[in-house]
Amino acid sequence: MGATVTTAATKEKIWEGGEDIHPLGASYGKMMMWFFILSDSLTFAGFLAAYGFTRFKFMDSWPIADEVFNHFPFMHGVDAPMYYVALMTFILIFSSVTMVLAVDAGHQMKKKKVATYMLLTIVGGLVFVGSQAWEWKNFITGTYGAVETRGGEILQFVDKDGKRLALADFADTTMAREDAALTRSKGVWGMTGGSNTSVSLNQVKAGLEKNPDVLIRTQYTVPGNKHEKITLNREETLKRANDFKFVVEGANLVRNEYGHKSFGDLFFFITGFHGFHVSVGVLLNIIIFFNVLLGTYEKRRTYEMVEKVGLYWHFVDLVWVFVFTFFYLV
Repeated sequence: MGATVTTAATKEKIWEGGEDIHPLGASYGKMMMWFFILSDSLTFAGFLAAYGFTRFKFMDSWPIADEVFNHFPFMHGVDAPMYYVALMTFILIFSSVTMVLAVDAGHQMKKKKVATYMLLTIVGGLVFVGSQAWEWKNFITGTYGAVETRGGEILQFVDKDGKRLALADFADTTMAREDAALTRSKGVWGMTGGSNTSVSLNQVKAGLEKNPDVLIRTQYTVPGNKHEKITLNREETLKRANDFKFVVEGANLVRNEYGHKSFGDLFFFITGFHGFHVSVGVLLNIIIFFNVLLGTYEKRRTYEMVEKVGLYWHFVDLVWVFVFTFFYLV
């Protein structure tokens, strides 16, 4: 029996079409893209599962998302829980629609329409990445500030009506800072959430004692109500002041003012990993967009590259739907 010789022409024939020899009706390029999407989806699934298990374990001390993600551009001081994140999600999903239209125009060999819809997709991606950077900036900077106890608990502050107070609202800034001689090289950066804090620990303690309406709100939720944190009475508040260790403003990978330390770590890791994927997708779309303008795919008589990058773009959009659902809504 003679040995079967597989030539380059034979391999090309296997992938170039035909009902009997075309694997799953897909070209080689699209098949490889599907393999990548499958492997990457398992990676994201692992990250979200880790988030789910961590949150379940520390459910009673997990931050309330509506309080953390309540900013909106040019609306300072306005409580807008999830509004901006919802807008980001809408923009990204809409960019998936324009990508579908670009692929459809490619099937019809309409170069101008492909270029137009690709441009809209790129704009949507850039707006999303910029919005995510703005959200990160607010998350890192923080709004109210908090203190960390010797036991690692995050304590926030409210007035007698339960309204959140920023540290600067009650801290006694007439006092000299006890950390005035410290610099980042001596550890202030690592202790205070990313940069030197606006107030010091002794100023917070003094202000707390002078303002009888200031109460401590713990990082733990009221039993049976995951949307409300436990607030201490005045006597318990003054007693807990002896446990203060660090002033925390904003968030970094060490600690955050919002609550459990793992919350900040998972936020940076999961949203950052997704943001990296979106950025790569925008770059790929830009390359494809210029190739469309140059007529590269018109000469090839196929816009399959648009379809392949479209698969990747739909994937990152779908992943964000899961991130939005599990990280922000649940």
